[in-house]
Amino acid sequence: MVLIQEADFDMAAEYQALRQNGTGAIATFVGLVRDYGDQTGVEGLFLEHYPGMTEKVIEGLVDEAGRRWSIQAARVIHRVGHLALGEQIVFVGIASSHRSDAFAACEFIMDALKTSAPFWKKELNADGGRWVEQKDSDQARTAQWQTPDNH
Repeated sequence: MVLIQEADFDMAAEYQALRQNGTGAIATFVGLVRDYGDQTGVEGLFLEHYPGMTEKVIEGLVDEAGRRWSIQAARVIHRVGHLALGEQIVFVGIASSHRSDAFAACEFIMDALKTSAPFWKKELNADGGRWVEQKDSDQARTAQWQTPDNH
């Protein structure tokens, strides 16, 4: 299941939705709007996406994870719109029979989502804000999954 939404999500409910007979492991990741304190002047985020295409890209990442690892279920939620400091922004949850598959699939989806899904992020501040460019470190993390030893 992939959802793009403005509303917050309930992590406990998402975790429970992943529980199935035969599940031996559930790995989850929750990303938050980072609060840098007064260092940067960032007061929040505004996220835009390409409706329809964003979901399709993330569904493709979930499908790819299912080809690489043995997973039973996946849930990905990404929020858009105005988000305050400290708010939940993204949830990735994977259910599997084995922890190694759950961990790897969860990490792969999150890394690939950061560089593949069509989201645009604006850091909001007193002057209005600035659009954030993709980080080289995110590109490097996604590239690591292209090597043969990562399935």
